Amino acid sequence: MRSAPIHFMLKKLHLIALLTILAASNYAQSHLLTPDEFLPHKIGSQFTEHSQLVAYYQHVAANSDRVKLVEFGRTNELRPQILAIVSTPENLRRIEDIRLNNLRNAGTIPGNPDNSNPIAIVWLGFSVHGNEAAGSEASMPVLYDLVNPGNRETSEWLKNTVVLIEPSVNPDGYSRYTAWYRQVSPALPDPNPKAREHNEPWPGGRVNHYLFDLNRDWAWSTQVETQNRLKVYNEWLPQISADLHEQYYNAPYYFAPAAQPYHNYLTKWQADFQVEIGKNNAKYFDKNGWLYYTKEIFDLLYPSYGDTYPSFNGAIGMTYEQGGHSRCGRAIIMPNGDTLTLADRVAHHRTTALATVEVSSKNAGRIVENFADFYQKSKNNPPGEYKAFVVKSTNPAPKIKALMEQLDRNGIRYGRAGKPSTGLNGYDYATGLEGKFAVGENDLVVSAYQPKGLLTQVLLDPEAVVVDSNTYDITAWSLLHAHGLEAFATRQRIDPAQLGYDIAKQTMVATATTPYAYLADWNSVQSAQLLANLLKQGIVCRYAELPFLVEGRPWPAGTLVITRADNRKHPAFDETIRDVANKFDYPLTPVQTGFVEAGHDFGSETMHLVEPPKVLVLSGEKTQDNEFGQVWFYFDKVIDYPATIVDAGDLAALDLTGFNTLVLPEGGYGFDDATLGKLSEWISSGGKLIAIGNANYSLADKPGFNLAKFAKPSDGDAAKSEAERIALDHRTAVYKDRNRSSISDFNPGAVVRVKMDTSHPLAFGLHDYYFSLKTSGLRFDLLKDAWNVGYLEDNYLSEGFIGANFKKQLKNTAVFAVQGKGGGKVVYLVDNPLFRSFWEEGKLLFSNAVFLVD
Repeated sequence: MRSAPIHFMLKKLHLIALLTILAASNYAQSHLLTPDEFLPHKIGSQFTEHSQLVAYYQHVAANSDRVKLVEFGRTNELRPQILAIVSTPENLRRIEDIRLNNLRNAGTIPGNPDNSNPIAIVWLGFSVHGNEAAGSEASMPVLYDLVNPGNRETSEWLKNTVVLIEPSVNPDGYSRYTAWYRQVSPALPDPNPKAREHNEPWPGGRVNHYLFDLNRDWAWSTQVETQNRLKVYNEWLPQISADLHEQYYNAPYYFAPAAQPYHNYLTKWQADFQVEIGKNNAKYFDKNGWLYYTKEIFDLLYPSYGDTYPSFNGAIGMTYEQGGHSRCGRAIIMPNGDTLTLADRVAHHRTTALATVEVSSKNAGRIVENFADFYQKSKNNPPGEYKAFVVKSTNPAPKIKALMEQLDRNGIRYGRAGKPSTGLNGYDYATGLEGKFAVGENDLVVSAYQPKGLLTQVLLDPEAVVVDSNTYDITAWSLLHAHGLEAFATRQRIDPAQLGYDIAKQTMVATATTPYAYLADWNSVQSAQLLANLLKQGIVCRYAELPFLVEGRPWPAGTLVITRADNRKHPAFDETIRDVANKFDYPLTPVQTGFVEAGHDFGSETMHLVEPPKVLVLSGEKTQDNEFGQVWFYFDKVIDYPATIVDAGDLAALDLTGFNTLVLPEGGYGFDDATLGKLSEWISSGGKLIAIGNANYSLADKPGFNLAKFAKPSDGDAAKSEAERIALDHRTAVYKDRNRSSISDFNPGAVVRVKMDTSHPLAFGLHDYYFSLKTSGLRFDLLKDAWNVGYLEDNYLSEGFIGANFKKQLKNTAVFAVQGKGGGKVVYLVDNPLFRSFWEEGKLLFSNAVFLVD
């Protein structure tokens, strides 16, 4: 009977091991510090550096069994993006099972979910705008409250809740703001709004490294922070998502429910439960006597916000707004005479964050049930009118590939049609009309009958149905327009034969002899990437002004022509061509002759040399931060081509020798006569000036520039009559409707169909139409003595909301124009083709302005 003592000893060893684990756990918990104990300052008394913020989260993860810390990416400035996964030790031991079960509820992975013990998943994102820093400050006490074992309330909530905390959604912007503030702030805060500490310098910490607003980038995911975030977000698909912001300091706290308009596809459950969350928040604000408001300003329409994107992915997505941001500093006197402090702001965000976890825990069963129902309905009965989207295989392969990459980042499925179909009815994205179309076997099909069917419809529909025109952002955004694709939407269900769509790797056609030249299509921003890299490698390139036919194949205007004759001194011509083509997976076609069968030979003057752009970009306070950032990002990341950036205030004294291209991002420059004269002389000597958006105002009606502001009412009886009618409307407006009385003259952002002159280099590679994002009230008359390359016709098509009066005023106005001026050019881009960097077709148009307009 020797086994009995051994068995007894094993039990004793197990007991010792258990006691050791418990002792270690208790030791760790006893060394868990509050933020005030860990940081060199008290929360609310000073802003915390991002490294200190990360260090506190690492400390909590090392000393608590209720949190797992994940680094899911790095920013442009290589700061860590972290996510704290918070729940009970028991839940964390099976956290992967909880995550996968939630994805089974969504149907994004196979299998039957087990909802016998429903777990709510809550996402809390803090300070997407870095200078709205009270959010990140509040995230630390929120984390401590949740993991503190002595907090009975939160301990109870976590039994059926997983909380995902992203303490700094914009680490680079947060660091920029907090570093500046700590440098300029006095020992004691000065609450006078005129004090230096309340006036943050350009560009401020709101934006990321490239000055992008990350709160407008979710669905487009142009920025590395968003791309990293979408990966982890789609690995979890939270059911509740709160995005904690700040607004102007004199505003009370805002929380859900959101304002109208809601996108029509959002569910009744999503609307109703926002009210329940709002009431729970209000309970605590009422108790403390804090001011707040709901159902105003912040709507749920534009799909790329931190509240709408989660909503279109099945969550209860919400924005919370605390008064403050960079104007507040650590304390500021408000209009009512009270003083708002950083500690106040932290307390308010801490309260709503914890209240959101509380209400989620108490309703976990309903939340999980309705989340699963959202995805079931999305998969089996998608709400929108159009049930499938067909992208023609005749589109340029780089454009199709770019769309696929964007769909992949959003978890949207697609595939090859597999079999042809004819006689289908659908919406033609090119014309905006309904009609017959055919599906080819190689066409790409995106069916709305999939787990993310609702999101598919939101992003691909021609336009959203807007129930209220008083909205906060752009009202049209279809990715099929953004990518410039020939495509159709149909009310009929079409499923791809199989998921996935392979685009064969593009390789150069093999040739036994040395080619006379290489030819490349010019039809996408990827064409510009290729050209930019070739120019950097010292390859001399031409483009064809007119179509031609060589070796039996037709080539359109804009084709890149790279001849051996132009590059006879290049030491590795063929090798460089091959390497660049392979790098960008871009097809280059070798030809053996420059003698064409139709059109002009390769030595013709119609084969223009591409002069390598030596680019100067204006920056600084006279430019708009986001819009400057779009230009910077284009050169730095999109095409990887050098551009020199200078402050716009230095232009007057700057020697422009050595630059042949000057880009004016959107901004207000107020050039004096001397600077305008200097620019005119530089352009006449061969320079190229590219003005974007409202930068054009600085050139309009100025000597030597042919851009004219929109016709005054006195220019015509019809215009005068219309102006008088509008004035009368304003004079008779009802006071309570004052926020709506100007809507007929308002353009929050819509898509318009622009007529394009494709014989001009500015329109090479485009269709004879271009769907442009018109995001402002800019309008200019058609230019005299210039090429109106893109303009709005009398009966132009628009998608989204444009005020009725303003829509009429846009008829026959210039959108894109080129003026010859001596030996140079002025390119007027009235609509910004780089807006938020998600309008891929706009990048091609801008590339034309940079490389081809000569």
